[in-house]
Amino acid sequence: MDLTVLYRGPLASCDYDCPYCPFAKRRDSPEQLRTDRAALERFAGWAAGATGDRLSLLFTPWGEGLVRSWYRRALTELSHLPHVARVAIQTNLSGRTQWTADADPATLALWCTYHPGQTPYDRFLAKCRELGERGVRFSVGIVGLPEHLPHARRLRADLPGHVYLWVNAAEGHVYTDEEAARWTALDALFPYSRTPHRSAGLPCRTGESVVSVDGAGTVRRCHFVPAELGNLYDGSYRRALRPRACPLAVCDCHIGYVHLETLPLYDVFAGGVLERIPARMPVPGGPPAPPGPAGAPGPLPLVPGS
Repeated sequence: MDLTVLYRGPLASCDYDCPYCPFAKRRDSPEQLRTDRAALERFAGWAAGATGDRLSLLFTPWGEGLVRSWYRRALTELSHLPHVARVAIQTNLSGRTQWTADADPATLALWCTYHPGQTPYDRFLAKCRELGERGVRFSVGIVGLPEHLPHARRLRADLPGHVYLWVNAAEGHVYTDEEAARWTALDALFPYSRTPHRSAGLPCRTGESVVSVDGAGTVRRCHFVPAELGNLYDGSYRRALRPRACPLAVCDCHIGYVHLETLPLYDVFAGGVLERIPARMPVPGGPPAPPGPAGAPGPLPLVPGS
């Protein structure tokens, strides 16, 4: 079967201190790091052995994974397995990128976030260029705080046209139509992030073809629904896989609502759901999208991407 797995182990430490992140500058003890490494290696071993499935894997650590050798090694090794269609990770791109030369660029992908004030702009942009030179698939994004707008505009001007720049609505920030229009001029898909999506009772792929796994192997339908489906390592989760409606009132995180069947995002991101890369580049500054189902924006104008 085709199975998408979002993995989040115990790692919580990060080398940045973003004021909008609860895990900023958090330190893991040596013992916590050893626990995280063991958990990740166990998960990678399971993935390597799950040859009966076609796997798509997204690592979503609370902390920064790519500064840890075991994440770089796991991504590299998994990228070469024939039954792994995609292996991706969310990263602040603070670590070195040379390791990507050993991975399969047809399978590896990075979801990169730029955090103004945490790293020199030129250093971040240089790493994006290095990824491009190595043929690594990647998207770049930023949190849509008002003070980040000039940084986002600079990024859009400096990044190659085929690199998608996404904007995450800042948690707790209510956008006026004028503010939203400025962000939508940079990311035509920003309307999907602007407001939470009503999801209660609506069909979602999580729990059927998409699952979330923690460091102990506990399987849940997604990161945001605590109910357990079973354990990855004893195979008990497989009995619970079936079509499910969302039990939550709303879904406000991209890694959650992208899987809602009432939204067209599997078509928009076809071939790049995990790394947040659209099949075709959205038109910057395109016309506003008409309302879609469940209060979601409708289809947006697209242009071919490379």
